[in-house]
Amino acid sequence: MGGRAVVVGGGIGGLAAGIGLRAAGWEVTVLERSAALPQTGTGLGIWPAAMRALDTLGVGDEVRRRGSRQAGGSIRRPDGSRIATIDVDRMERRHGEPVHLVTRPVLLAVLAGALPGPALRLDAAVADPGPLREAYDLVVGADGINSVVREAMYGRRYPLRYAGAVAWRGVVDLDLAEGGETWGRGRKFGLTPAGPGRTNWYAAVRLPEGHPAPPDDRAELRRLFGDWHPPVPRVLDALTPDGILRHEIHDLTPLPSYVAGRTALLGDAAHAMTPDLGQGACQALIDAVALAACVREAGDLPAALRTYDGRRRRPTQRIAAGARWAGRLSGVRRLLPVRDAVLRLALAAGPPA
Repeated sequence: MGGRAVVVGGGIGGLAAGIGLRAAGWEVTVLERSAALPQTGTGLGIWPAAMRALDTLGVGDEVRRRGSRQAGGSIRRPDGSRIATIDVDRMERRHGEPVHLVTRPVLLAVLAGALPGPALRLDAAVADPGPLREAYDLVVGADGINSVVREAMYGRRYPLRYAGAVAWRGVVDLDLAEGGETWGRGRKFGLTPAGPGRTNWYAAVRLPEGHPAPPDDRAELRRLFGDWHPPVPRVLDALTPDGILRHEIHDLTPLPSYVAGRTALLGDAAHAMTPDLGQGACQALIDAVALAACVREAGDLPAALRTYDGRRRRPTQRIAAGARWAGRLSGVRRLLPVRDAVLRLALAAGPPA
C-alpha cells in the first residue's frame, strides 16, 4: 500500500511521521507554519522506547552522538533535604538504554536532515485542512496542542483543560553536574544539565486559571524560590529578561479516537499532556513510528488507521493521566509526608520506558 500523504506540522512528531511514511513507500509532504527550524530551545529527555523509535527511523545513533547521557538526580525539599533519588543506572539496567538528553533544535535538525529537501515545506501554515483531504490519500495531524486538524475532526467537543498550574522555563549559562526537582508547598523548581555551560530550568506554581501575569518574572521567581537550597538562587541570578517563557499548563480532554476516515492524529494533537513525566516528545516519536508500521503492514488504509488507534490511544491516554496525577502530587500544599511517601513508591515502581 502506498499513496500521497500530507503531515500538518513539522515538529518532532510530524518530521518523524514523514520519515516513517516515506520508508513505508508513501510520497510525503510535511507542512510547517514556521519560516525556519528553531535555533534555540530547551532540552528533552529521550527515554529508551523513544530512542528505539529513533533507531527505527535510522537517526538514533546521530541523536546519541549529539546528545548526552542523563546523569542521576534527586527530588528534594526547599531546604535541600532529599525526598527520593532518581536512579538512572537502574533504568539503564532494566531497559538496556539510558535516558539521553538532546536539545529540541538539535533533534528537529536531525529529523529534518533525514527528509529530502522538497518534502518539508516551511512557512506553510494550514488554516483549514479540508482541501488537504481532497488532495491527499492520508492526512496526518501533528500540529500540536491547538491542532486545526483535530478541530476539523471534532469541533470543540474535546477542549483543552487547565491543569491548575502556571509554568516558567528557560536555559541559563551555568554548568551543573546534576539535575533534579525541588518540591515545596504548591510549587516546584527543576533543573536539567543541557551540555557544557548550559542548564535547563523550569518552575511551576499552583494558581487559578487566568491569574494575572507578574510585572517582572525575574522578581516573581526570586520571591517564590529565592530562599530555596543551592543552586536554585544561583540559577535565578543568571536569568535574563528575554530568556524566560511563562505559560499556563493545559492538557487535552481524552479523545474517543485518534482517527477518522483517512485522517490520523499524533503527538500533542492527539494527547497533549502536562510536562510532569517528560513524555510529550517521546510519545510523539513512538506514535509516528507506530503509524508508519501500521500503514506498511495493513492491506488497506482504514484497517491501518484502526490498528494505529488501537495500539496508541489507550497507552498514551494512560501516560497523560499519569502526568496530570504527577503534577497534582508535586503541587500539593498539605500532607507533605504522605506526598513524599507516595513519590518514593512511584519512583520505586519505575517510570515509563
